[in-house]
Amino acid sequence: MFKKSFAAIALAVLAVIAVPTAANAAGYVPVGNISVTGDVAPGGIVVINFANNTFTAGESVSFTLTGENASGATLAVVKSVVNSQSLVKTASGSGAVALDVTLPANASGSYTTTATGLTSGTVGTASLNIASADGGAAAGSGSASANGGLASTGYDAPMLAIWAAAGALMLGIALMVALTVVRRQRANA
Repeated sequence: MFKKSFAAIALAVLAVIAVPTAANAAGYVPVGNISVTGDVAPGGIVVINFANNTFTAGESVSFTLTGENASGATLAVVKSVVNSQSLVKTASGSGAVALDVTLPANASGSYTTTATGLTSGTVGTASLNIASADGGAAAGSGSASANGGLASTGYDAPMLAIWAAAGALMLGIALMVALTVVRRQRANA
């Protein structure tokens, strides 16, 4: 009976550890493939570049800009509406694509540009933070940054390392439970 229970617990632990790692294999653009250049300030022009092999060659890429006071923002040559605007561009033969964003004169807060490959489903994001007039330099954040900016406040460890540590912890707990059960059985015998 104990062996069956222990085997069931071990399989459950393995399922908890193994399944989420497959979900993290989604088609997201690595941070190194995104660069933001230009003036991240009210009225400034920012170019968001996605490097070669980011998208499929010749693929249509949908861009969406979301942010405060977005009514005055311009994506390439399309004037945006309040809150968000979309634009579709075609990636080059090498899978690279760039987007020019002209920020509105009354820009403030955060803007997020999301690029989605319409064939591959690959998703990349770049965030721009516009500092207030008394708040210091403007900076990009999130997946890409511009003009230096603030330090990263996230945790950049690889997911494999996190799951391996969680698995080691679960195996240690299972070992402690098994040793406790064996010790009690020997004491009762």
